[in-house]
Amino acid sequence: MNTPPPWRVLLVEDHPIFRDGLAATISLDTGFEVVAQAATADEALASARTTPCDLAVMDLGLPGRSGIDATRDLRREHPEVKVLVMTMSEDDDSLLAAMRAGARGYLLKGAGREEILRALHTIATGGAVFSPHMADRLGMLLASFNTTAAKEAFPTLTPREREILNLLATGLTYRQIAGSLYLSEKTVRNHVGSIFSKLQVRDRAEAILRARDAGLGA
Repeated sequence: MNTPPPWRVLLVEDHPIFRDGLAATISLDTGFEVVAQAATADEALASARTTPCDLAVMDLGLPGRSGIDATRDLRREHPEVKVLVMTMSEDDDSLLAAMRAGARGYLLKGAGREEILRALHTIATGGAVFSPHMADRLGMLLASFNTTAAKEAFPTLTPREREILNLLATGLTYRQIAGSLYLSEKTVRNHVGSIFSKLQVRDRAEAILRARDAGLGA
């Protein structure tokens, strides 16, 4: 059986020591290959244009244009590239801005080696991932947004079902939703089953599409 090629990673970080350490950590996993490194948003975009990549690890506090700008532009030019933010910023504005720019994950720089590699695997295979503290914050923040839109678009859903549908539309897994809402994963799945029935959709992908069409998960 042929071994699949490693996922190609672009590192965007202006601190050389941290960037070198991150590159070393990622290189420990044969599933990844660091193919380019950049210290600014402009360097990141230039690298992505000349060196194809699958994943980008993005710092937010870059000199000049921010990592939010870099994420937004990178996703606009290369929508296939999945972005994992790694930052010192724990504030709500940075978290929401990163998600709106198209990031698929948000880790704090204190994350350990295993957490970083696990996050990259999750994002590479289509999931979304957040540091535990940030997942809690995101759950609370998103629950406070789009409530009116969800109620108007899906009047048959209960408040809890609307909340879960909104989180589902952001790309969170059932386990992440359970953690952010302090529910069991089984309870979340039960709610999701009810959502599918009420919206008359067949699966998670169709539910997410309906939710995003209604303005949820932004």
